[in-house]
Amino acid sequence: MKLSLSLLASALFVVLPAAATAAPSVTNLSFVNGLAIAGDTQDLSSGSSFDRRVGFFSDIYYDNLRKQWWGLSDRGPGGGTLPYETRLQRFSIDIAANGTISNFQVKQTVLLTSDGKPLNGKAPAVPGKLGLSFDPEGVVINPVNGNLLISDEYGPSLYEFNRNGQLVRPYTTPDNLVPRTAAGVDYNAAAASLASGREGNRGMEGLAISPDGKFAYGMLQNGTIQDGWTADGRGAYTRIVKYDTATGIAVAQFAYKLESTGQGRGISAIVALGDDKFLVLERNNRGIGVGANPKDPDKNVFEIDLGSAIDVTGVKLPASGDFPGAVTKVAKVMDLDADTLAALGNRSPEKWEGLAVGPKLANGQYLVLAGTDNDYSVTQNGTGTQFDVYFQVTDDDPFAGSIQCPLGDTTNCVFTTGGAATPLLDDYVLLPGVLHAYTANIEDYTAPVSEPATVALLLAGLAGVAATARRRSA
Repeated sequence: MKLSLSLLASALFVVLPAAATAAPSVTNLSFVNGLAIAGDTQDLSSGSSFDRRVGFFSDIYYDNLRKQWWGLSDRGPGGGTLPYETRLQRFSIDIAANGTISNFQVKQTVLLTSDGKPLNGKAPAVPGKLGLSFDPEGVVINPVNGNLLISDEYGPSLYEFNRNGQLVRPYTTPDNLVPRTAAGVDYNAAAASLASGREGNRGMEGLAISPDGKFAYGMLQNGTIQDGWTADGRGAYTRIVKYDTATGIAVAQFAYKLESTGQGRGISAIVALGDDKFLVLERNNRGIGVGANPKDPDKNVFEIDLGSAIDVTGVKLPASGDFPGAVTKVAKVMDLDADTLAALGNRSPEKWEGLAVGPKLANGQYLVLAGTDNDYSVTQNGTGTQFDVYFQVTDDDPFAGSIQCPLGDTTNCVFTTGGAATPLLDDYVLLPGVLHAYTANIEDYTAPVSEPATVALLLAGLAGVAATARRRSA
C-alpha cells in the first residue's frame, strides 16, 4: 500500500520521542540604548535625494571576520510599484564598553546586479517570470567564500552575490514554495487565486547561515497557501528551509509555529547561534508606521532549537493546533516593545525586521542589534500615486495626524486625515529608522569561521615569520 506523505509523517509522529525542554542559551539580555536615524539619511549611490534614502533595516548582519555591519534595504518605496535599484549598505557604529551605540554612518552602498543589469524592486511584469524583479529581505555572508547570500520575497528566492553585488548564482527554489494558480506559476497573483506556494509579500523574509557556512536557513514570513491559508486568515505554521550552500539545493524544511494568527503576524528575521539553535524575530503589524494601527504592538524574539524537528518538505502543515515534530521554541528572550525612544514618542515601531548578534564585549557579553524597516516613509493612495509621509510622533495616532507631500517635495502637501491642504509644519519628520542595542550572555555561541583562503594565508604568514626567526637565530 502506498502512503501519502502526510499520512507517513503522521505515522512517524507516533514513534517520535518527546522533545526535551532545552535550557535557553541566551540569558541576561538587557536593553542598553537606541538610535533614531533620520528618515532622509542618504546612502552613497548616485541619483536624487529621494532615490538615495537608506530605507534601513529589512535585515542586519554582522561579519565577525571583517568586523563589519551590513544593513539591507528592501524593494524600495512604493511597495513594488516604483523602479528601484535594490541595494545593501555597509555601515559603522561606535560601540562603548558597556554596549552603548552611537554615530551611525553609511560606509558603502552595494547595488545588486545580474549580468550587469540592476535587480529592481518593481513587481514582476510577467506573471510566470521573475525577470529582474527582486525584493531583498534577509542577508548573511558565507564564511566559506565571503560571498553575500540574500533572500527574496518575490520568488521566494535565495541568491548568491559576490562582494561587488554581482549575481553569482540563484539557489533552487523548492517546488512547494513556488506560487501557482490553476493556470500555472504566477508571482503576482493574490492569495485567493493561488492554489499553492508562498503568499504574496510573505515570502523568504529571514535568512541565517551555519557557523561553518555549509547550510543556509531561509524562513518564510508565513506558511504557504497549502499550510492552512483561508480567506479569513493564515495558518499558524510557517517554514524554515535548509539549503546546502555547496549545491544551492534545499535539503529539508521545518515547521515553526507562530504565537498567534491575525494582525499580520509573521516572522521577520532568523539568526544562527550554532548548528541547531537560532533566534527568530516574530511580530504583528501594529505600532508606529506608515498606515499602521499604533495600538497593541507585539514584537518578540524567541530562541528555537531544530534538533528534534522533522523534515516537512512534502507535508501540508495544519492551520492550528499542535504539530509533533515542529521546531522547539525554547524561550522568549526579548520583548522589543518594552524599550522605546522619545524620538518615536516612546512607542514601539511597527516593523522590527533586522536582528544580528554582534561582537563580544570586554565583559564577555555579546552585543545584539535590532532594527526597523521604515518603508522609506512613503505611502500610496487608492489610485497608486505615492506620497512622502511626515509624522509628528507625539500625536496619539501619528499616522492619522500625519502630512503627505508629493515624493521628494515639501510643497502641495495635505493632511492624511481629511485631505486638507497644509504647509509642511515644524516638528513633522519622515519616519526615522531605529536601531536598538542589547547585551546578553550567549552560552556556546559560535560565530561563522574564517574562509579557508584566509586561514591558509594566515598560516603561511606565520610559517614565514617562523622561518625568518630560525634563519636569524642560526
